[in-house]
Amino acid sequence: MSLRKYIFVTGGVTSSLGKGIISASLAKLLQARGYSVTIQKLDPYINVDPGTLNPYEHGECYVTEDGAETDLDLGHYERFLNMATTQNNNVTTGRIYQSVINKERKGDYLGKTVQVIPHITDEIKRRIKILGSKGNFDFIITEIGGTVGDIESLPYIEAIRQLKWEMGPLNSLVIHLTLVPYLSASAELKTKPTQHSVKLLLENGIQPNILVLRTEHPLNNDIRKKVALFCNVDFGSVIESVDVSTIYEVPLLMQKENLDVSVLQKMNLPVENKPEMKPWKQFVNKVKNPRHHVKIALVGKYVELPDSYKSIMESFVHAGAVNNCKVELRSLQSEKLNESNIGDLLSDMHGILVAPGFGDRGIEGKILAARFARENNIPFLGICLGLQCAIIEFARNVLKLEDAHSTEMYLKTPHPVIDLMEEQKGVTSKGGTMRLGIYPCNIKPGTRCSRIYDREEVLERHRHRYEINNEYLDRFAEKGFIASGINPDTGLVEIMEIPEHRWFVGVQFHPEYRSTVLSPHPLFINFVSEALKFRNSD
Repeated sequence: MSLRKYIFVTGGVTSSLGKGIISASLAKLLQARGYSVTIQKLDPYINVDPGTLNPYEHGECYVTEDGAETDLDLGHYERFLNMATTQNNNVTTGRIYQSVINKERKGDYLGKTVQVIPHITDEIKRRIKILGSKGNFDFIITEIGGTVGDIESLPYIEAIRQLKWEMGPLNSLVIHLTLVPYLSASAELKTKPTQHSVKLLLENGIQPNILVLRTEHPLNNDIRKKVALFCNVDFGSVIESVDVSTIYEVPLLMQKENLDVSVLQKMNLPVENKPEMKPWKQFVNKVKNPRHHVKIALVGKYVELPDSYKSIMESFVHAGAVNNCKVELRSLQSEKLNESNIGDLLSDMHGILVAPGFGDRGIEGKILAARFARENNIPFLGICLGLQCAIIEFARNVLKLEDAHSTEMYLKTPHPVIDLMEEQKGVTSKGGTMRLGIYPCNIKPGTRCSRIYDREEVLERHRHRYEINNEYLDRFAEKGFIASGINPDTGLVEIMEIPEHRWFVGVQFHPEYRSTVLSPHPLFINFVSEALKFRNSD
């Protein structure tokens, strides 16, 4: 019988304090104690999902196995918990209002005036409870996006207030994450922002049960006592979250601070057994104390915002730990790559990854990077559009197909080596209409990827509209660029590789979405391993 306990995580003072990491860390500790845990993100923006958002606006769009385009925090949840999330794990204001308006149009409210309270808040509560009913979970952690005091967050705060009252103190609690800034002029840590943030919560009818204080400097007992006194929490519920060198240290820090113990005590649950964190500690030790070092170029057009490629970056952390290696990523803006500077920028790299994306901005720089890797025998990994760029480059420079391109970039190309998927023709709506979610891929025996995966069929996540044009596959194969992975149901190409190259692999799917701390993705592991061999051969 599931316990069904609900934990709500809110944030105050400023955004980007790390509510997702704190939520994932607490979930990890509870999971390590033997509890079944899932996490949900409620986002206050009106977009139905982040699929149509520019990565500069909101970071990467994460894709779940069931094809939901979601907030990047779900990537953290999966990487920490080593379990898949679903469309129910991410809900936006846009989706809430869309659902309510659809019901109103159908007459479900029987002519009543539809209002924020109770109709919007009821829909929020329903979405929170749906997640709990979909699995046999002991704990459902719900992270509220944004900052307390934001106008757009008010319906979520009100929904939490109602749920806390409905569920009772032993079945629900609120963790509030705030900032304790350090003023260098007076050499002091200041608690006033935290006090005001909690006051805002209280004005909305919510007393936080636990406070997690982000800080650049350790908190002394006097500061903790002061926060506890003025914010109506007990001393043991004031948790320090000091800055660390890697996000993967946070669960260990939260364990040291007894965050999980405080949660269990407040919910009248036993705390005798300790969480089994040995594998996690071993991983963190490898991340912090690598024996080797490689440099890999990340070529993309959103590199100014690291969150745009968050899952790729974290996949390299996972793969680096397996190889006892620190992966130094050099992010290169593809728009700035050209014939005159590409040698200077890439010649000292031990591997090159061309990142996914959409649109023609920076496309020629990505194509140049693929060519440089191929011609200089540098380990290369192309993901989604990165694979397509490698195909275009090969068609132009090896097959001698002049003006070969993708119809996404050049509709009238005489050689559409990349073309719109058949089922995408006629699609005009942008949101949630791509090939999304998990699909099977059959791997050709004897290929590099068959050795990497060590299995004949794999499941990988997708997010694309365009595909490799199968009419050109024979010509590619004749020149040594072979299709080593095929979707068994549609015949779509999933993986291409050059057997004669040191390591040259392109994938139509997104392997970064399936890499976790305890299950690093084999493609990234092998890519880093080969980059290390390449470095040592210099």
